[in-house]
Amino acid sequence: MATNQKSKSEGRLFAIGDIHGCPNELDAILKSIKPAAGDTVVFVGDYVDRGPSAREVVELALELERGDAECVFLKGNHEDMMLSFLGMPGNYGESFLFNGGVATLDSYGVREEDLEDAFARMPATHLDFMSRLATSYLRPPYLFVHAGIEPSRQLEEQQPEDLLWIRQEFIFSPHKIDATVVFGHTPMRGVMIDLPYKLGIDTGLVYGGKLTCVEFTEGVLYQVQRGHRAVRSRSIPLR
Repeated sequence: MATNQKSKSEGRLFAIGDIHGCPNELDAILKSIKPAAGDTVVFVGDYVDRGPSAREVVELALELERGDAECVFLKGNHEDMMLSFLGMPGNYGESFLFNGGVATLDSYGVREEDLEDAFARMPATHLDFMSRLATSYLRPPYLFVHAGIEPSRQLEEQQPEDLLWIRQEFIFSPHKIDATVVFGHTPMRGVMIDLPYKLGIDTGLVYGGKLTCVEFTEGVLYQVQRGHRAVRSRSIPLR
């Protein structure tokens, strides 16, 4: 498994959970945390599908990438389905429209009669963004992935299918790798803290829950409720 890796930098380390086409809440989080030079912001994937404007979410991501902070954008299973649907490398494109893809295409102005031309109607910068998403990011003592890992395998043995899709087998079992796995994919009412094994940060934004951001350097949790702009923060135990 190819893994992006970086040693600790001087700045703060953030992770942001599943966004699913909800740009207003992402904008509120970014304005609250104010990423700066030396900071690293890791997104665990699922920028698109189900919410009102996947296009605006990707625009916010690209705007952040042009700033001073380092950005790490991981691939979610929804981006993988979207890429496959558009004829690019990916899997399960046949399931894209039934898993929130209609809302995503609508945000790009692609209607039912335009489906065969969907690729041509996508902005080149957005296609490039999707095509270069990573599947994992190792930043000891944390491993960031979208869905989780196969708990019986070592890090180098992990398969992309599991990194993008695994659920219960990972969530309910300890694993063998020497890292705390930070993941999204499976929506929960609150942040899942199961240290030293895992930290789940998909808190169901698109289903009326919250968008979650964790700052690891000081141990701060930032959250905004769906449909709101006020970001609440509190300390979170990470050790």
